Amino acid sequence: MKSRMMKLAGVLAVAMLASVATGGIASAQQIKAKLGHAMPQEHPQAVALTRFAELANTYTEGRVKMNVYHGGMLGGDDKMLQSTQSGTQEMFYGSLAPIAGKIKEVQVFDFPFLFNNMKEVDAVFLGPIGTTLMQKLEPHNLHGVAWGETGFRQLSNNKHEVKTADDIKGLKVRVMQNQVALDSWKAIGANALPMSYAEVFTALETGALDGQENPYIHMYANKIYEVQKYGTTTNHVYTPCILVTSKKFWEALTPADQDAIVKAGKESMVYLRQLMDEGNAKVVAELEEQGMTVTTLPDAELAKLRTATLPVIEKYKPVVGAQLVDDIMGTIQKVRDQK
Repeated sequence: MKSRMMKLAGVLAVAMLASVATGGIASAQQIKAKLGHAMPQEHPQAVALTRFAELANTYTEGRVKMNVYHGGMLGGDDKMLQSTQSGTQEMFYGSLAPIAGKIKEVQVFDFPFLFNNMKEVDAVFLGPIGTTLMQKLEPHNLHGVAWGETGFRQLSNNKHEVKTADDIKGLKVRVMQNQVALDSWKAIGANALPMSYAEVFTALETGALDGQENPYIHMYANKIYEVQKYGTTTNHVYTPCILVTSKKFWEALTPADQDAIVKAGKESMVYLRQLMDEGNAKVVAELEEQGMTVTTLPDAELAKLRTATLPVIEKYKPVVGAQLVDDIMGTIQKVRDQK
């Protein structure tokens, strides 16, 4: 009897080892995660996040299975960010604008005309300032993985071609859901309306909005040309995006898998930059092929917008932290001085 029991135990042990070898037990322990973002599958952002999911699976050796939900399938940025904070959604990629009221420091990236080019952007986000800002997320049940990009924002509208600063006045323009953006557009005379991006296309289609402001590559991917006639190159704001996890999900990972997620995140953001650079090089021509008229606002007119928005910067500098603003300006100036 004892011999038969020992044989049975041996058979069970072999079966268990076979199960591990074939992934039976491993799959039962696999962590499944939802990653949501707002852009459609055609957008470089979606392509890069799909790459992130693949890399995360590879680098964690299958222990983390990431499912990417494109096109706002899990809701607008505000809803997805809240879900990530609560732990019902494991990861989010997008702007931090919906919680700028709670993390005052991130409002600095809504300051108009802060950056001139991507070298200045990288000096800020890939250095100590970017690390410090990520750490501000921790008390809000979020963990920063990697900075990404939305790019430089431009204006579009369905009323008339914008050739001067005065042409913006009176336009009903959707802006991001934060006070700095709202005040900036009011300062230049627009009728600024904060709204989740998921609602923008319908609002443009029905005439509830005249225009919106986003990078051209976003406009093309979201087929804004179907409801907008005019684009205006202003480069008025560079909007960063960020790949974040819920604190609950992050703390459930082993240190090795945390490192793997960060590695996958940083590599996928490098890939996103490559895709964005390629897309930006040709997207204006593609918008024009779809019927949009794209105009570059002259430097003299841009100077008028900068002057009009200076009081907004002065208003919010003490709000976001004067030292932070000075550190960012100093970092940017060092890049400019190298030319």
